[in-house]
Amino acid sequence: MKQYLDLMKHVLENGTLKEDRTGTGTKSVFGYQMRFDLSEGFPLVTTKKCHLKAIISELLWFLEGSTDERRLAEIHYGDKAENIIGKKTVWTANADNQGVALGYENSDTVKELGPVYGSQWRSWKTNDGKAIDQVSELIEQIKNNPDSRRLILSAWNVAEIEKMALPPCHTFFQFYVANGKLSCQLYQRSADIFLGVPFNIASYALLTMMVAQVCDLEVGDFVHTFGDAHLYSNHLEQANLQITREPFPKPTMKINPDIKNIFDFKMEDFELSNYQAHEHIKGVMAV
Repeated sequence: MKQYLDLMKHVLENGTLKEDRTGTGTKSVFGYQMRFDLSEGFPLVTTKKCHLKAIISELLWFLEGSTDERRLAEIHYGDKAENIIGKKTVWTANADNQGVALGYENSDTVKELGPVYGSQWRSWKTNDGKAIDQVSELIEQIKNNPDSRRLILSAWNVAEIEKMALPPCHTFFQFYVANGKLSCQLYQRSADIFLGVPFNIASYALLTMMVAQVCDLEVGDFVHTFGDAHLYSNHLEQANLQITREPFPKPTMKINPDIKNIFDFKMEDFELSNYQAHEHIKGVMAV
């Protein structure tokens, strides 16, 4: 994962100090790109231990089309919402902030985030009242027209941004098929390098593997393109520690080969092996 450390070093050395929505302050660059060959191993950061279960549960939650943070908790903890009261997910703080300000129910068993990723991926609202399942349409396009330059999914729905607890940071991704291999490029408008980017790399790499399998393709590259890539001011010490660590070899991700429908994957269908990582480095998420 040298690519990730190179990004971190680049921002530490060249970033501009900027204010931000959270009031925390950042060191930021505009425009950067990383590329990962997925045939060489699974790109999970090794210079600090990453929580893979949180990554997988969020991805399955997006694919399910849910926007209820308690449903994410059900997937993550493998239990019903009434049994996980008080347990947190990566979206809990945003759900708590959302509250009932926009008229959404927000309780111990339902914490509605508004039309965030899951809604846009699976139920993009049209002017005539219909809904577009972008994931299903994308899978069909890859299978039936793999040379298309329109293998695209967008989460940036201008008409609904004000209703969202958090406008999408990873806004847009495109698939590309060549020589029987599936590649994916993500455009991320805003990237929290220390906390969020390791999560994002692994999530979209895994999504590419899943789509490749259900479309009977091999894996190609994951290309990660950034707009505003930043380190929060309260993560600079952690970043300077992390860049001193030597990366371990990439682990291997195995997914259940029997799954042929993108919506049938469950937590138990994924197995990470040979993951060796340095100890976790704590950091507070800016909300």
